[in-house]
Amino acid sequence: MFFYLSKIFWFFANPGNVLLIVLCLGAALVFRRRDKLGRRLLAIAAVLSLIVAVVPIGVNLIIVLENRFPVVHQLPEKVDGIIVLGGVVDEVVTKSRGQISIGGAVERLTEFASLSKKYPNAKLVFTSGSGKLLTQDIKEGDAVGPLLEGLGVDINRVQIENQSRNTYENAVMSKQLVNPDPAETWILITSAFHMPRTVGIFRQVGWKALPYPVDFQFTNEFLFTLTFNLIGGYGLLSQAIHEWLGLIFYRLTDKTDSLFPGPDS
Repeated sequence: MFFYLSKIFWFFANPGNVLLIVLCLGAALVFRRRDKLGRRLLAIAAVLSLIVAVVPIGVNLIIVLENRFPVVHQLPEKVDGIIVLGGVVDEVVTKSRGQISIGGAVERLTEFASLSKKYPNAKLVFTSGSGKLLTQDIKEGDAVGPLLEGLGVDINRVQIENQSRNTYENAVMSKQLVNPDPAETWILITSAFHMPRTVGIFRQVGWKALPYPVDFQFTNEFLFTLTFNLIGGYGLLSQAIHEWLGLIFYRLTDKTDSLFPGPDS
């Protein structure tokens, strides 16, 4: 139920969808000669769009997330397992075209491949089913194999969890799959902006792992330069708000151990 409610809620919370709804409502009111309210709504949409296009709000919100966990420069000598979250392969396009389609965040898998060679005896786990509401029958875990092999990963070493639909299920189902011992050392790989929520969830389900953030999008310094990019501004703002709302609602539903998880002292 949580999965479906989160998808429905995000449809109405997505800044791009909010803009479209306000524009349509404003235009409809003007058309029905309720000009005063209609013009106000159109003016609000215009002002908000100008702010989003000019001020790097989304960028700085993402930088806060990316700065939460630093790049790992020193790794332990012995690692028992490495787990990587999906979100790299577009499984629907891959199945349709018959060729691997990479949607983004490929650094998750390139670093996974690199670490798998550094630790040849470590267990390897890839976790991702489908986060798409209408295509639950096509799983990323079923499509990722050729890409992993192309990166030099011994696919026979990889345990693939292909039923999870969100980050919480990534943690729960992967833990059920490998049953990690509390004394084991595991490396957890995902995008830097997504790492706070991921770490909080893994801790909440009783799986402490070494955070290994990748896929950094920006430098570690906040951006104060004004721009003029409406589409890019809304895209980054949507990405940022999606992750911040995820942190809030996962905490409210007791799926993460704190509101803004950070490095374990």
